Amino acid sequence: MKKIYIFALAVIGMLFSSCNDFLEENVRGQENLDTYFQGPEDAESFIMGCYGSITEYTWWKIERMWILADMCTDDYWMGNTGQPQEEYISLAHYQGVGQSNGSICDFWQYRYKGILRCNIALDRLPDVPMDENLKARFIAEAKFLRAYFYFDLVKNFGGVPLVTGFVMPHEVEGITRSSLEECYAFIEKDFSEAAPYLPDRASLSAGDAGRATRGAALAFLGKAQVYNGEFAAAYKTLGELISTNQYDLMPEFGQNWNIDYPNNIESIFEVQNIYDETYKLGGNIPMVSGNRMSGDMDGWGWGVPTANLEAAFIEAGDTERLRWTIVKNGAKSIAGENNFAGLVSKQGNRNGDNSYYINPAHNKSQRISRKHYVPFDKRPAKFGQESMSPLNYTILRYADILLLYAEACNETGQDTQARQALNRVRARVGLGEVTASGNDLRKAIRLERRLELATEAQRLYDIRRWTDDNGKKVVCNLMGPDGSFVRWNTGASADPIEMANQNEASDKGITFIEGRDLVFPIPLYEVTMSEGRIAQNPGWQ
Repeated sequence: MKKIYIFALAVIGMLFSSCNDFLEENVRGQENLDTYFQGPEDAESFIMGCYGSITEYTWWKIERMWILADMCTDDYWMGNTGQPQEEYISLAHYQGVGQSNGSICDFWQYRYKGILRCNIALDRLPDVPMDENLKARFIAEAKFLRAYFYFDLVKNFGGVPLVTGFVMPHEVEGITRSSLEECYAFIEKDFSEAAPYLPDRASLSAGDAGRATRGAALAFLGKAQVYNGEFAAAYKTLGELISTNQYDLMPEFGQNWNIDYPNNIESIFEVQNIYDETYKLGGNIPMVSGNRMSGDMDGWGWGVPTANLEAAFIEAGDTERLRWTIVKNGAKSIAGENNFAGLVSKQGNRNGDNSYYINPAHNKSQRISRKHYVPFDKRPAKFGQESMSPLNYTILRYADILLLYAEACNETGQDTQARQALNRVRARVGLGEVTASGNDLRKAIRLERRLELATEAQRLYDIRRWTDDNGKKVVCNLMGPDGSFVRWNTGASADPIEMANQNEASDKGITFIEGRDLVFPIPLYEVTMSEGRIAQNPGWQ
């Protein structure tokens, strides 16, 4: 599988190494494509290149956007207070000047490159001489991935330009943004059309781990429907997925971030981080968000949990998920760390009491995410800022689906089923049953999503789409001059550790504007190069 990935990326890189090369040599590129697809092996190699677009094999193209999403919420600070913060602060602190932010510019560009690859596959695969059933699967995988990439764009930017086929650059000149409704209709159509031709999880071979399944297509379809407010449709879709009995919660919450349990029964769609030191293959998030220290450092320290998030766990009596989500400076143990003494010794026992050390000068809250932490004895020989990690990254798991199903049930007046799904998630971590109904149940489901999915790049999209009792989106009540999160961090409730380090200001979100900050800005270069035909989001100049 690894060789297929590398080969497919080499082919893609040759054809589309830069926009200028593509424009100047489109005839040669066309000829290469005409001769490339000779049989099933070529088709599969190309599809593997489409999968490679999920992360683009490096942290700065896609994965830092996942971390930035949590930085824009009440769950994460930017965190790194020892380096320049310009790549994140404009958006994470809602400064209104993020149109050229590197994170969103790269994310936009590489999501569309992924869409291009899928469109090429969908254009050329029908004519490849091969088994028709295998061909149908490859076509379904391309549709699944295209829908996933568009869903990622829509969650962040709202309605975006829909490029639905393989076209040359001059053929998309003058393209404009499609409406949000048109984008969701296209996304849902792709997921729906892909599902019947994808294999069930149970029939997936070990060598195909990480590839799209029928369950994954249904899961993303249902999630898109929830995000679009189509709760009756989501109730049906997610109910169909649940009834397959192909997925379940892992017995222990922490097993979801254990290197020894990749592609487990709770995982629905997961990035396969095949580790290889020589070729620098593996995951990046454990390094990007890892503990930043002087000397032999574990990581870069971008994206650290807030005291506000910790307080939410404590108030809920949720000790199990707290210990698997947040690690603090001075900790005498870490969940799942079987060689704590070795870890502290490697750190140099810097606290002087055999506790875990997080440098207060480099970390806003002196906290890190446990979910992205690699235990000491599981780390590669070379482990630090410039290394990779063998820990997979789960994009979608079954607990998320159960809570989305609970939300869809509640929104359609089926509170008994909503409670059943909600309490199933709570039971795993030893929390009592919720008996509420109506709006109180809705609030319980929303809190559960925060606690269950914290630091998994889900929170921002929830608080943007949820409407509060006062008719405003939840994020509008958290952020802004009178936002509850801003007041929490600047008033009497402020955490002393966080207040002591103002290299990242504690008033994050005070400049939030409701009419501007429900989506990110379209990258400025897209607006400029299109001569304004790709319109900027409201409020962004």
